[in-house]
Amino acid sequence: MNIGTRESLADRMGIEFVEASAQRVVATMPVKGNTQPYGLLHGGASCVLAETLGSVGTALHAGRDGIALGIEINATHHRSAESGLVTGVATPVHLGRTLATYEIVITDEHDRRVCTARLTCMIKRA
Repeated sequence: MNIGTRESLADRMGIEFVEASAQRVVATMPVKGNTQPYGLLHGGASCVLAETLGSVGTALHAGRDGIALGIEINATHHRSAESGLVTGVATPVHLGRTLATYEIVITDEHDRRVCTARLTCMIKRA
């Protein structure tokens, strides 16, 4: 996913999209390169993955004349991940005209929940 000619944060973190619609956004992210000093997946990296997925879902819901702007995110980190890929799945909680909220579940390669996040985006019309 590249926006214009600039490299995005999602690109730098190695986020790869698997599926994308307003009803479900799925992407993977490597643990390697996204760790804290102890070699575990950084909680901020999980938040970047979550916000990326929820923002993409909101943008798809908003359509061509809408811009998705994240206004609130929260995350609960359930367990650590040390290697491999994590997978994020974003599903809508609310899809409105001006706001959209997604729940994002991030799991490790053993399908164990690493993080649960909720993102609310404002939809700004062009």
